[in-house]
Amino acid sequence: MNDHSPITDRRRWATLAVACLAALLLSVDVTVLHLALPQLVADLRPSSTQILWIGDAYGFALAGLLITMGNVGDRIGRRRLLLIGATAFGAASAVTAYASTPELLIAARALLGVAGATIMPSTLSIIRNVFTDPKERTTAVGLWSGMGAAGFALGPVVGGLLLDHFWWGSVFLINLPVMLLIVVVGLAVLPESRNPAAGRVDLVSVPLSVAGVISVIYAVKEAAAHGLANAGVLVAGVVGIAALALFARRQTRLAEPLIDVRLFRRRAFSASVAANLVAIFGMSALSLVFAWYFQLVLGWSPLRAGLAGLPGGMSAAVGGVLAAGLITRLGRARVVALGLAMAAVAFACYSQIALDTPYLYFLGPMVVCGVGIGLTFAVTNDTVLASVPRERAGAAAAISETSFELGGALGIAVLGSVLTGVYRGDLRLPSGLPAEVAASVTESLPAALKAASALPARLGEAVTEAARLAFVTGVEVTSITAAVMIAVIAVASLVSLRGVPDVIPEELLAEPNR
Repeated sequence: MNDHSPITDRRRWATLAVACLAALLLSVDVTVLHLALPQLVADLRPSSTQILWIGDAYGFALAGLLITMGNVGDRIGRRRLLLIGATAFGAASAVTAYASTPELLIAARALLGVAGATIMPSTLSIIRNVFTDPKERTTAVGLWSGMGAAGFALGPVVGGLLLDHFWWGSVFLINLPVMLLIVVVGLAVLPESRNPAAGRVDLVSVPLSVAGVISVIYAVKEAAAHGLANAGVLVAGVVGIAALALFARRQTRLAEPLIDVRLFRRRAFSASVAANLVAIFGMSALSLVFAWYFQLVLGWSPLRAGLAGLPGGMSAAVGGVLAAGLITRLGRARVVALGLAMAAVAFACYSQIALDTPYLYFLGPMVVCGVGIGLTFAVTNDTVLASVPRERAGAAAAISETSFELGGALGIAVLGSVLTGVYRGDLRLPSGLPAEVAASVTESLPAALKAASALPARLGEAVTEAARLAFVTGVEVTSITAAVMIAVIAVASLVSLRGVPDVIPEELLAEPNR
């Protein structure tokens, strides 16, 4: 620690409150745009390409800069970087809310991503440095993880409430008072910490990491939309893999690398990162799938659909709180395996849905899945942080957050491709459908419903019924696929994390193969 002020119990928990509030807001901001997009498109009239960049600019900037910003925080101070990032996030939110052109909106969303990349690893590394007692740290990380998971569920609810009364920019303006609160309270309570022995950030490693992460995520997203045969997918994939390979090679030759790649030799570290990635892999894809199911199959409003998903996010917060106590009873390996197994069981239950499945059927598996994901995130994030010295907490937090972003992109791409493939293969279109309409119907369920609305009533109803049936079949297969993949990682985590102590003492951090 580099702050000479005493770290009292009250100040430590106030620090955690600031970190949790920042994590909650950033998670809300990821999902709130989905509801605002229809109003935004009607107002600004962006092209189809601009619509994609409005959605992706934030995620690309965030994911690409996490590693760099985690290291910057280790060098200049995590408190300083967090406060700078919170101020920039508030300013970018105002620009986003009042953007008058698609180009300005895309630029503002990218700036939001840059600011978010300064905030996320800073909050987690501050927790690592403030909570020096291992049991308290596990509890704190569990609360932080739970608030992040809750934010994903709150996003559609907050967005729905605001959009019922205000214009689309209101979903971004809500960030301003929250970020102001974070800055004001943060100035008073956050202690400063940094790596006292850190050298300069390697200026060659930065563009390599940014290019590698962004290119890989872009390739994954484009593969989901256009298939692997697309030239852009292949170029982006090759560039991304080559950049990351050069980045990893360079890190082994630097005295002060952005990432100590030797960390991945530690079973506790690599297994936790993998479990984190797979957990968000399944959760991100299924959250989108069920947003579509509630709205497009059951016909619910966006706000009602958002409220329907709220128990999952809230139960994830509960799982984060329960994690610390369960570690002392079951050990880290069993808690992670239990959390992933709970998620796998929930996804298996989802494979039994139909066109008229009542909401109560979803509720039980949703809560079970939420608690399981909350347990997994809390233990894996804590294990990643506990696997490195406090001086390198920012870099470790950035790795954890990058795996989160990559897992989300992979989930949408891989499971989304499974859903689309099954949907198209199972679709049984009525006879007499024009070829151009049939092409739209086979693209996706939203496209099918839009095309059906322009058809004569009887034909439109037949198309709607066929598309919804095919979509539900796709959800069933996708759910089983996710359940199997998560179950495999649950078994792997049970083996890989075996022997990792409930409380990881500092002296073990020098042993690279733990």
